[in-house]
Amino acid sequence: MKPIRLMSGLFTVGGWTLMSRILGFVRDAMILALLGTGPLYQAYVVAFRLPNMFRRFFAEGAFNMAFVPMFSKRLEGGEDPDGFASDAFAGLATVLIGLTLVAMAAMPWLIYALASGFAGQEQFGLSVEFGRIAFPYVLFISLAALLSGMLNASGRFAAAAAAPVLLNVFLIGAMAAAVWLGGDVARALIWAIPVAGVAQFVLLWIAVRKAGFALKPQRPRLTPAMRRLIRVAIPAALAGGVVQVNLLVGQQVASYFDKAVGWLFAADRLYQLPLGVVGIAVGVVLLPDLSRRLQARDDTGAKSALSRAAEISLALTIPAAVALMIIPFPLVSVLFERGAATVDDTAAIAVAVAIYGLGLPAFVLQKILQPLFFAREDTRRPFHYAVVSMVVNAALAIGLAPVVGWIAPAIATTIAAWVMVALLGTGARSYGDVAKFDTRFRSRIWRMIIASAVMGAALWFANVTLSPFLGIPWWRALALMVLIGIGMITYFGTAHLIGAIRIGEIRQALGRSRSGT
Repeated sequence: MKPIRLMSGLFTVGGWTLMSRILGFVRDAMILALLGTGPLYQAYVVAFRLPNMFRRFFAEGAFNMAFVPMFSKRLEGGEDPDGFASDAFAGLATVLIGLTLVAMAAMPWLIYALASGFAGQEQFGLSVEFGRIAFPYVLFISLAALLSGMLNASGRFAAAAAAPVLLNVFLIGAMAAAVWLGGDVARALIWAIPVAGVAQFVLLWIAVRKAGFALKPQRPRLTPAMRRLIRVAIPAALAGGVVQVNLLVGQQVASYFDKAVGWLFAADRLYQLPLGVVGIAVGVVLLPDLSRRLQARDDTGAKSALSRAAEISLALTIPAAVALMIIPFPLVSVLFERGAATVDDTAAIAVAVAIYGLGLPAFVLQKILQPLFFAREDTRRPFHYAVVSMVVNAALAIGLAPVVGWIAPAIATTIAAWVMVALLGTGARSYGDVAKFDTRFRSRIWRMIIASAVMGAALWFANVTLSPFLGIPWWRALALMVLIGIGMITYFGTAHLIGAIRIGEIRQALGRSRSGT
């Protein structure tokens, strides 16, 4: 087989995702500064989340979890991958066009389902208006995700990873233009969303053509391969639906508390930085790699790839989680507290960030463990596990709301994520030794935890020492940079000393032509 360079792919996807997340922070900081956390911002949050929920359902979620392994195996075996992809593209486009038309007609009911607490308030009508403008984004971004899956399966990660950068570039540009011209910032922001979707689709269509794939637009056909794809995709779709139910429950609960929807959304954006750079990048690269290794019966390589992906992911995720729990206030203050966003908003968002930090390793572990199932076209068991996680999430979010208030959805999300990890880990045992982490990983994970604990202690003392400067607007950014520097030096220095991380191994892995070796 022609191997995928796992570590090189991970750093390629992670690097572009980091750029996208940084621009995302610029975007979110601008939105909060220009709109505050009032009706316009809350309407934007709901309207933007609506197509993104369906995008995760059809794109990164259900469809691609079924499509990528099947396409990877056909690519590995030379079994007409272009024809398979063309049929999948036609079928997905047909479903998405129908969905878009129905959703735009039923937008008031969709907004009520997402945030019934908005009923009778200004943000409800705004959410309906914004939702109708933004929803076509799901059509273009889902088709772009299929194209990304084709590129990823062939080991070409750069274009697919770079495409999300365009969204933030378009949104930042639209807001800047509106401010400069004295226009309506909120509506410029919303209209930029579907335009960005078109741009991402065009970029990836060109990349697929340059990669040598002959994708042809055609009428949808229900071939035997498409029937197989549907059978595999339906449980994954149901699992994706469960994940969206979790988001729906959390947003519904938050919509009954003033400004809570905006607070949780801002906190979500912050913890999504390490999740996107590490967890999502690993999932993107690991799934096609495992699929092709299984097709080639390379069990040893598959186990090594899984272990190395988990090793590098948790080496970066665990310290990031500790930092989110120890210094959430300085992070939120520097990133979001300006313009219409107040110190009270910072304090609320920081609480949610700390709680999400507790769940960050679980969110990343899910991205590592799920490919074990999806690479084998086993989508049923992850669906069953997701249902259990959904019940836990809903029970906690609704049950804790009267006790702890608006923060209940964050607590529920974190606990449900760890429940999902426990179920995935237990279920993966049935695949035998190939689905187990190797000795090297098991010896290093505890050292990573120790190094992260040392870093956490250093951050706590440094935060206390620098707290006077963190309250001064002109000094807090510098103080945060000092905190981050202390954390990085402490963690990587300790990790290297106790053998949790070997920098030389990472350099060697990037230079190898084979992944997971």
